[in-house]
Amino acid sequence: MTNRPGERRHYPPHHQPPLAADHYMGPSSSSSAASLKGCCCCLFLLLIFLALLAVAIALVIILAVRPKKPEFDLQRVGVEYLLVAPTDSSGDGVTSYSASPAAYLSLNTTLLFTAVNPNKVGIKYGAADLYVLYRGVPLGIAVVPGFEQPEHSTRLVESRVSVSRFNVLQSDAVDLVRDASVNDRVELRITGDVGAKIRLLGFTSPRVQVSVDCVIVISPRRQSLSYKQCGVDGLNV
Repeated sequence: MTNRPGERRHYPPHHQPPLAADHYMGPSSSSSAASLKGCCCCLFLLLIFLALLAVAIALVIILAVRPKKPEFDLQRVGVEYLLVAPTDSSGDGVTSYSASPAAYLSLNTTLLFTAVNPNKVGIKYGAADLYVLYRGVPLGIAVVPGFEQPEHSTRLVESRVSVSRFNVLQSDAVDLVRDASVNDRVELRITGDVGAKIRLLGFTSPRVQVSVDCVIVISPRRQSLSYKQCGVDGLNV
């Protein structure tokens, strides 16, 4: 078909198929996934490196220091006051030993502990509570304050136990009255755990438990200590 002079020919527009959305998003999403995977791998390798470095430092410290468990022991017991009194149940001021199986115990003692640090580094002790027992019955608590101890040193730590008219009931009261008045020996047990941590270059080791388990025998007549045993060692005084 020929065009007339001065007439423009109109051509149909070129039809292009619509582009899929993933034609543009595909490369971007795949690169993001690859980048994320690379970051995860780098982070994993970094964590492994830090873990190996921490293990290596710990091994070097252990081989260089060779830490030993600290020692914490009861050195001396000072008896200031011990009184065992049966309860008065008759109401007329006459003490009855059979009507009421109960007794009152009052006790004031000073406990002197020895802390020995055999290591080349300092030790930090946390505050601890040691329990004073009579035949398994808790009578009082000896509070041991927290402190820091330098390397290769020995330190004395003092604690006090004060019991005011503790009511011992039933069969334990009968035994307590007999031990105090007849046998002249009241056996008490001091037990508990003391926590210690080794300090080196600003780092603190995990907590180490130091157990205290001592048996002491007090003479009410003399108001003094007659026997002490801690662990496997015994001491008669």
